[in-house]
Amino acid sequence: QVQLVESGGGLVQAGGSLRLSCGASGRTFSNYGVGWFRQAPGKERELVASISSGGSTNYADSVKGRFTISRDNAVKTVYLQMNSLKPEDTAVYYCAARYYSSTSYNFWGQGTQVTVSS
Repeated sequence: QVQLVESGGGLVQAGGSLRLSCGASGRTFSNYGVGWFRQAPGKERELVASISSGGSTNYADSVKGRFTISRDNAVKTVYLQMNSLKPEDTAVYYCAARYYSSTSYNFWGQGTQVTVSS
């Protein structure tokens, strides 16, 4: 089992930055890939960035060049640095983890609200 807790959300003006953190506890965190998802009101949840257990990263086209995902296995934390924020980035952001050999994200945090004002 892996327990995840997000932090770092808040209210920011368009063009600003936020850094989200996803802290983990439980089994060997380095064996897990982690994704950051977001869900805006009335919209489906989408994967915005992911990082594998080996450190490979992927981004949704909508955030490429603006968001950076990284991990520090020593402190069992994954970060999402969000720059040049836009009002359309407003959503609840969730982190999720999957064992390196799994295709599904099985462990989820409770979410953190990000609101970008225009």
